Amino acid sequence: MAILGHAAGGLPMLDLVLAIAHHLAVFALVGLIFAEFVILRPGLEPRRLGQLSALDAAYGLSAVAVLVAGVARVVWGAKGAEYYLSSHAFWGKMGALVIIGILSIPPTLAIMKWKKAAKADPAYVVPEAEIGRMRLFLHIELFLLFLVPIFAAMMARRGLY
Repeated sequence: MAILGHAAGGLPMLDLVLAIAHHLAVFALVGLIFAEFVILRPGLEPRRLGQLSALDAAYGLSAVAVLVAGVARVVWGAKGAEYYLSSHAFWGKMGALVIIGILSIPPTLAIMKWKKAAKADPAYVVPEAEIGRMRLFLHIELFLLFLVPIFAAMMARRGLY
Protein backbone atom coordinates (compact mmCIF):
# COMPACT_ATOMS: atom_id res chain seq x y z
CA MET A 1 0.00 0.00 0.00
CA ALA A 2 2.19 2.80 -1.26
CA ILE A 3 -0.43 5.39 -0.41
CA LEU A 4 0.02 4.57 3.28
CA GLY A 5 3.76 3.97 3.09
CA HIS A 6 6.45 6.49 3.87
CA ALA A 7 7.69 6.66 0.26
CA ALA A 8 4.62 8.58 -0.92
CA GLY A 9 4.51 10.94 2.06
CA GLY A 10 2.35 8.26 3.63
CA LEU A 11 2.61 9.32 7.26
CA PRO A 12 0.15 12.20 6.78
CA MET A 13 -2.18 9.89 4.80
CA LEU A 14 -1.91 7.12 7.41
CA ASP A 15 -2.57 9.67 10.14
CA LEU A 16 -5.66 10.87 8.25
CA VAL A 17 -6.99 7.32 7.77
CA LEU A 18 -6.44 6.52 11.44
CA ALA A 19 -8.11 9.77 12.54
CA ILE A 20 -11.13 9.07 10.31
CA ALA A 21 -11.43 5.50 11.62
CA HIS A 22 -11.14 6.71 15.21
CA HIS A 23 -13.74 9.45 14.80
CA LEU A 24 -16.23 7.19 12.99
CA ALA A 25 -15.86 4.57 15.72
CA VAL A 26 -16.43 7.21 18.41
CA PHE A 27 -19.57 8.50 16.67
CA ALA A 28 -20.86 4.92 16.37
CA LEU A 29 -20.18 4.34 20.06
CA VAL A 30 -22.09 7.49 21.06
CA GLY A 31 -25.04 6.63 18.83
CA LEU A 32 -25.23 3.06 20.08
CA ILE A 33 -25.10 3.92 23.78
CA PHE A 34 -27.78 6.56 23.22
CA ALA A 35 -29.95 4.01 21.37
CA GLU A 36 -29.55 1.60 24.30
CA PHE A 37 -30.57 4.37 26.67
CA VAL A 38 -33.70 5.07 24.62
CA ILE A 39 -34.80 1.42 24.50
CA LEU A 40 -33.89 0.56 28.10
CA ARG A 41 -36.82 2.05 29.96
CA PRO A 42 -39.64 0.93 32.23
CA GLY A 43 -42.18 -1.14 30.35
CA LEU A 44 -39.48 -2.81 28.28
CA GLU A 45 -41.24 -5.35 26.10
CA PRO A 46 -39.69 -8.80 25.73
CA ARG A 47 -39.52 -8.36 21.93
CA ARG A 48 -37.25 -5.36 22.50
CA LEU A 49 -34.72 -7.47 24.41
CA GLY A 50 -33.32 -8.85 21.16
CA GLN A 51 -32.84 -5.32 19.83
CA LEU A 52 -31.27 -4.20 23.08
CA SER A 53 -28.93 -7.19 23.05
CA ALA A 54 -27.88 -6.46 19.45
CA LEU A 55 -27.29 -2.79 20.28
CA ASP A 56 -25.21 -3.76 23.30
CA ALA A 57 -23.10 -6.13 21.20
CA ALA A 58 -22.59 -3.42 18.57
CA TYR A 59 -21.69 -0.99 21.36
CA GLY A 60 -19.02 -3.42 22.57
CA LEU A 61 -17.64 -3.83 19.03
CA SER A 62 -17.55 -0.07 18.53
CA ALA A 63 -15.67 0.31 21.82
CA VAL A 64 -13.09 -2.19 20.54
CA ALA A 65 -12.85 -0.22 17.26
CA VAL A 66 -12.31 3.02 19.20
CA LEU A 67 -9.57 1.35 21.22
CA VAL A 68 -7.82 -0.21 18.21
CA ALA A 69 -7.96 2.99 16.15
CA GLY A 70 -6.85 5.06 19.14
CA VAL A 71 -3.88 2.84 19.92
CA ALA A 72 -2.94 2.87 16.23
CA ARG A 73 -2.99 6.68 16.28
CA VAL A 74 -0.71 6.74 19.31
CA VAL A 75 1.73 4.25 17.77
CA TRP A 76 1.67 5.25 14.08
CA GLY A 77 0.07 8.71 14.07
CA ALA A 78 1.86 11.85 12.96
CA LYS A 79 2.12 13.31 16.48
CA GLY A 80 3.97 10.32 17.88
CA ALA A 81 3.50 8.43 21.11
CA GLU A 82 5.39 10.97 23.23
CA TYR A 83 2.84 13.66 22.35
CA TYR A 84 0.01 11.56 23.77
CA LEU A 85 1.72 9.77 26.61
CA SER A 86 3.03 12.98 28.16
CA SER A 87 -0.39 14.68 28.06
CA HIS A 88 -2.52 14.93 31.20
CA ALA A 89 -5.58 15.37 28.98
CA PHE A 90 -4.76 12.08 27.22
CA TRP A 91 -4.65 10.27 30.54
CA GLY A 92 -7.89 11.96 31.63
CA LYS A 93 -9.51 10.73 28.43
CA MET A 94 -8.13 7.22 28.96
CA GLY A 95 -9.34 7.20 32.57
CA ALA A 96 -12.84 8.24 31.51
CA LEU A 97 -12.91 5.51 28.85
CA VAL A 98 -11.71 2.84 31.28
CA ILE A 99 -14.42 3.80 33.78
CA ILE A 100 -17.03 3.78 30.97
CA GLY A 101 -15.87 0.29 30.01
CA ILE A 102 -16.17 -0.96 33.58
CA LEU A 103 -19.59 0.65 33.99
CA SER A 104 -20.84 -1.02 30.82
CA ILE A 105 -20.37 -4.50 32.29
CA PRO A 106 -23.42 -4.61 34.64
CA PRO A 107 -25.91 -3.53 31.92
CA THR A 108 -24.46 -6.08 29.51
CA LEU A 109 -24.77 -8.86 32.09
CA ALA A 110 -28.32 -7.75 32.96
CA ILE A 111 -29.37 -7.73 29.31
CA MET A 112 -27.97 -11.24 28.86
CA LYS A 113 -29.84 -12.41 31.99
CA TRP A 114 -33.11 -10.80 30.85
CA LYS A 115 -32.83 -12.26 27.37
CA LYS A 116 -32.25 -15.75 28.81
CA ALA A 117 -35.21 -15.35 31.18
CA ALA A 118 -37.47 -14.17 28.34
CA LYS A 119 -36.42 -17.13 26.21
CA ALA A 120 -37.32 -19.53 29.04
CA ASP A 121 -40.60 -17.71 29.82
CA PRO A 122 -42.25 -15.72 27.01
CA ALA A 123 -44.36 -13.91 29.64
CA TYR A 124 -41.23 -12.64 31.42
CA VAL A 125 -41.30 -8.97 32.33
CA VAL A 126 -38.08 -7.20 33.21
CA PRO A 127 -38.44 -5.77 36.74
CA GLU A 128 -38.63 -1.98 36.67
CA ALA A 129 -36.20 -1.69 39.58
CA GLU A 130 -33.55 -3.53 37.55
CA ILE A 131 -34.19 -1.29 34.56
CA GLY A 132 -33.79 1.74 36.80
CA ARG A 133 -30.46 0.47 38.14
CA MET A 134 -29.15 -0.25 34.65
CA ARG A 135 -30.29 3.17 33.40
CA LEU A 136 -28.24 4.72 36.20
CA PHE A 137 -25.14 3.00 34.80
CA LEU A 138 -25.98 4.37 31.35
CA HIS A 139 -26.53 7.87 32.78
CA ILE A 140 -23.06 7.80 34.31
CA GLU A 141 -21.52 6.38 31.12
CA LEU A 142 -23.15 9.14 29.07
CA PHE A 143 -21.87 11.80 31.47
CA LEU A 144 -18.33 10.44 31.31
CA LEU A 145 -18.61 10.15 27.53
CA PHE A 146 -19.42 13.86 27.52
CA LEU A 147 -15.98 14.47 29.07
CA VAL A 148 -14.10 12.60 26.32
CA PRO A 149 -14.35 15.30 23.61
CA ILE A 150 -13.40 17.91 26.21
CA PHE A 151 -10.19 16.00 26.96
CA ALA A 152 -9.65 15.45 23.21
CA ALA A 153 -9.94 19.19 22.53
CA MET A 154 -7.47 19.86 25.33
CA MET A 155 -5.07 17.32 23.81
CA ALA A 156 -5.27 18.98 20.41
CA ARG A 157 -4.39 22.35 21.91
CA ARG A 158 -1.62 21.17 24.15
CA GLY A 159 0.62 24.01 25.16
CA LEU A 160 -1.98 26.63 24.18
CA TYR A 161 -3.89 26.73 27.45
